[in-house]
Amino acid sequence: MADTSDTRTPAQIEADIRRRREVLAETLDEIGVRVHPKTIVGDAKAKVVANVDHTVGRAYVQVNRAVSEVRAQFVDEEGALRMERVVPVALLAVGVLGLLAVGSRRRKG
Repeated sequence: MADTSDTRTPAQIEADIRRRREVLAETLDEIGVRVHPKTIVGDAKAKVVANVDHTVGRAYVQVNRAVSEVRAQFVDEEGALRMERVVPVALLAVGVLGLLAVGSRRRKG
């Protein structure tokens, strides 16, 4: 059975009660700040920014990887262009641009 006898003086008990009230007041202040609409909105914004930063970071890595893979197709280990791959792509690009230019002239005329 628990011992319920209290050997503290009334002054000690009052001091304990005063300290406990101060701790409770601080806790209530913290709760008030946490549930304040501005705090909730700020926390939500911070989470969105963190998610966007994470998504942008992942996209950057993916784009960087894709650029590296494309570069590897057109550049050899020493950094020299692989002309057997560059020339056909360049000709294709010029052909597509030429078709687009001819098509746009037909619409205007």
